[in-house]
Amino acid sequence: MPETISEASAIMAALEQFEAAEANLLKLERLWDEIAAIVPTGIGFGKNIEHEDRARSFELLLAALPKIDGWKPTAVPPDLDEIAQSRLDALELAEVGAEASVERWVDEPGRELREYRFRLGNTRKALIRDALVSLIDQIDADLRELRALAGADPKPGAQLHADQWAPVREHMKQVEVLLGSSVTKPVRWSDMMRHIKFGYVGDLDDIERVDWPNVKSTLRKGLYGVNEPVPVRTDDLAALVAARPKGPISTALDWSSLNDEGFERLVFTLISDTPGYENPEWLMQTRAPDRGRDLSVIRVSQDELSGILRLRVIIQCKHWLSRSVNVAEVATAKEQMALWPAPRVDVLVFATSGRFTADAVAAIEAHNAAGSLPRIEMWAESHLERLLAARPAVIAEFGLRGH
Repeated sequence: MPETISEASAIMAALEQFEAAEANLLKLERLWDEIAAIVPTGIGFGKNIEHEDRARSFELLLAALPKIDGWKPTAVPPDLDEIAQSRLDALELAEVGAEASVERWVDEPGRELREYRFRLGNTRKALIRDALVSLIDQIDADLRELRALAGADPKPGAQLHADQWAPVREHMKQVEVLLGSSVTKPVRWSDMMRHIKFGYVGDLDDIERVDWPNVKSTLRKGLYGVNEPVPVRTDDLAALVAARPKGPISTALDWSSLNDEGFERLVFTLISDTPGYENPEWLMQTRAPDRGRDLSVIRVSQDELSGILRLRVIIQCKHWLSRSVNVAEVATAKEQMALWPAPRVDVLVFATSGRFTADAVAAIEAHNAAGSLPRIEMWAESHLERLLAARPAVIAEFGLRGH
């Protein structure tokens, strides 16, 4: 969904503050490297004006750093004579670990700067998440438009006009602004930018087939806490086994723990991580009256005799806790599928945390029995629960067991 001017201004104002904080952090990191290079490796008393000036600059820059969630570095470079005296005391103590403890104290400003950079990157990811997801959707739409402009039977050597590439080029630049240094650029980033610059149909082929799937997947993984821990409410798993717990086994999941966007992201995770599915994407312009968005993916099946078959699948996500998919909604969805530009829609999936009415089930079965396209699949609550039973990590990631 495109941002309004006021939303764009607000996020740019926030990004300016993050950029200013990072500028000061970079200066602190550079100063710390210079200070660390001046500190003697052994015991050496005496003043060093160069060290003193850098230490004063360090404290001024440190004061300018904003807090992140109430925390910021406080350690400052210790005086050289203090370092020498502490090393001498540790040497005289001759205790195991005394000298190591002194060196950790000497390096504490550097350790805190590393901690601050880690927190800055994570906080910036949270800031840009919604805007970046919107831009990913925009680029998906840009590429579909370019494919339509290329025509039904394009030659790889044909060149699309530079103006036709302008939207995707601009949106990629906006992604670069959002990323800053918080998210590492994907492996295929430079390849995609080069193909956009050349602008031939063959370049569009490479972007669709290789570059953009890699870039998009990497960006999404970088935004949604791949390395963030899932809460575990026990210190020792063996203690749970020793307790020999008993009781009924529940297959039900707590769908109320998700909002609409969380349910869409859950289904997106399923199609992204399952072998046989390629190029998953959100279809931003198809937001339905119930605020749900369609997902698109290519389902790949391979037969030893006939080769590889690719089917275009559209998934409608309906996070409904008290409603069932009815006949009218099935009919409306079928009409929408007929309006999609090429390639055709081969399979329509209803993924819902609710159920289907009996009439809807009968209508879908009759539609499929007649061999009509698109084939319709029903991913009801019970079906999703079976899929997720084999993926316990996803259940934990989305908190679907409740508490």
